[in-house]
Amino acid sequence: MAAAARVAAKTYFTPEEWAPLSEKSAWKGPALIAHAWLVIVAAAAMAFLWPITIPLAVMIIGARQLGLAILMHDAAHGALHPDLKANDFLGDYLTPGGLVAYRTYHLGHHRFAQQAEDPDLVLSAPFPITRKSLWRKVVRDLTGQTYYKQRWAGLVKALSERTPDQPLWPILKKAVVVRKRFFLGMLITVAVTAPFGFWWAWPVLWLLPQATWLPLVTRLRNIAEHACIAKDEPDPLRHARTTKANVLERALLAPYFVNYHCEHHMFMWVSCYTLPKIHRMLRAKGVTDQMLVAPGYLQVLREATSKAVCAAPASR
Repeated sequence: MAAAARVAAKTYFTPEEWAPLSEKSAWKGPALIAHAWLVIVAAAAMAFLWPITIPLAVMIIGARQLGLAILMHDAAHGALHPDLKANDFLGDYLTPGGLVAYRTYHLGHHRFAQQAEDPDLVLSAPFPITRKSLWRKVVRDLTGQTYYKQRWAGLVKALSERTPDQPLWPILKKAVVVRKRFFLGMLITVAVTAPFGFWWAWPVLWLLPQATWLPLVTRLRNIAEHACIAKDEPDPLRHARTTKANVLERALLAPYFVNYHCEHHMFMWVSCYTLPKIHRMLRAKGVTDQMLVAPGYLQVLREATSKAVCAAPASR
């Protein structure tokens, strides 16, 4: 197995420049986690006061659910806190969790980025696709079909294939254990909100975003990061794409600097909140001209649904 080519920080930065960039803050990572949860609570409060804003709240909350997953991703790189124990606690208990298993899987993606052994290659390999195919995927995401397939189809299949002599309890017990955070969060949220008449808060303001907006923005993020990048790409500056994001896109699609994905692959141990500064410094040094940098998410989607564009040199 040939690992993907890597870049060294010293190639682009002096030791004096790199030292503050590689430093991890003891408060910025926890502050981002607190920000994600506060935004979720604020969006829920908005929906309580003005039910007409529920669709907007669903989008905001779904984006922060992605944000929490992004911060868990930072923890997988040991970049959420300088103390590894604190880093792992934050990444495993205040985000979606499953940090240890995810770390093993995800670091394999970095080691073999866009190479045959990349476990995430399946996400980018189908592109380019047709616009009709993309819209079908969008519909599946927004109607909950993607969520059901990823989270519940396996359980339903196990129950449907159960023989009459096979006990039901072990299957249900395993399902609850695997999804214990899901059910615990449901019970706590209902217990807190139902006495005030907001019994619908959990299904509408947590489950609905998780089942609709979250799968969609996760898909769009994956497309932006690696779609239309050649398999076995030898250039480490072109293993991933950075996508410029405006304020609305950062709020509803690309939270916590996830759009700086090329910089993340170049320097994967750097905290997410440092990536914008790295991008600016690389741009000042003329390095971004060699990187994959898209002007926006719409442009990436156009490339991902156009064989002519994907076959041509990628946008810089």
